Amino acid sequence: MNVKIIVVVLVIAAISLVLVLADPPLEPDSDIGLVINPPDRSVSLEQLEQIYSDAASSGIGRSNVYMFWNIVEPQRGEFDWRHYDALFGAAEQNGLKTTLFFSLVNGETLGPFPDWMGDPSLGSVDSKTLVNTLDAALSRYDSIDVVIIAGQTESQFRRGEHNIPAYTELFSKVYDGIKAEHPDVRMGNSFALHQVLNKDLGHLVGELSDGDFVAFSYWPVDLLNDIVKTPSEAGEDLKKVFEMAPGNVAFFETGWSTSEFVGGNDTSQKDFVRVLFDFYEQNEPKIEFITWYRQYDTQEGTCGSEQGNIGDKQIDLGGSGLGGTEHVIERLDRYICNAGLIKADGTAKPGWDEFKRQVGMQN
Repeated sequence: MNVKIIVVVLVIAAISLVLVLADPPLEPDSDIGLVINPPDRSVSLEQLEQIYSDAASSGIGRSNVYMFWNIVEPQRGEFDWRHYDALFGAAEQNGLKTTLFFSLVNGETLGPFPDWMGDPSLGSVDSKTLVNTLDAALSRYDSIDVVIIAGQTESQFRRGEHNIPAYTELFSKVYDGIKAEHPDVRMGNSFALHQVLNKDLGHLVGELSDGDFVAFSYWPVDLLNDIVKTPSEAGEDLKKVFEMAPGNVAFFETGWSTSEFVGGNDTSQKDFVRVLFDFYEQNEPKIEFITWYRQYDTQEGTCGSEQGNIGDKQIDLGGSGLGGTEHVIERLDRYICNAGLIKADGTAKPGWDEFKRQVGMQN
């Protein structure tokens, strides 16, 4: 055989061996998610696409998009999708499913509603109008397979239990309307587990558990937003959801801050990543999905509002609003701004490597 041919054959064989031995790309797991956010308040479309690509490379198959009625439907029946096309486009480009948080109930806040709606109460929100708006979003964005219209639900009804019947009636009508057009889309309400435990509000979870699942967010904090749990103690908190919810549960936003100001650090975050995935592995049949909050840190003092810009478009970049006294707000800002698995300068924390390792073990 010609020497050149032998060399070519050997090179091809070596390349083939490397390809066989190399780790195959991870298939997206739609049951495991990550709140994908840029480290800066302004981001170009190209940067956003790279951020989503980096997140998807970990093997996750889901992220959250936070949608606000006043932004998406500024005029009745007239939709402005410019604020959301970039986010959903990046998700779909990377094969990610999307949990849509449509802000009807956001803790103690309702809406924000478009000006044309005035200032409605829960009892006066028209279910058909809400269904039409959600249907428009679901019809436009194929990646949405989960819808949540109430987050931190316990805070809305803690002092207003008399409004629960009006909300459950509204939820039921919206649920039926969405299922009629999008039968595979799942809907549920979300609660802040730490608030439920800190304020003994478990009974509200049972009263507002309509839908396909009950979702929870979880941070290991007390009423002042200081981290007061060890990772193993936080794992015990997670188990309590099964005592409250009658059916399947989901984890909408679950994470751990590294801010020393509120008692966090890199080691405890990494340890909680492991605890969280151990919990998920042990209870997977009862968990719809689990989403880590979040990908990147952001500059402290900016987390009171997640408004930012994608190119020349202002958009909500994801996350919960703040409320309470100045002291509590300051601590929550520090918590949120340092809850990422990657620092704002792009340096990975130990928790990011652990997160990718754990996601890989689930594939």
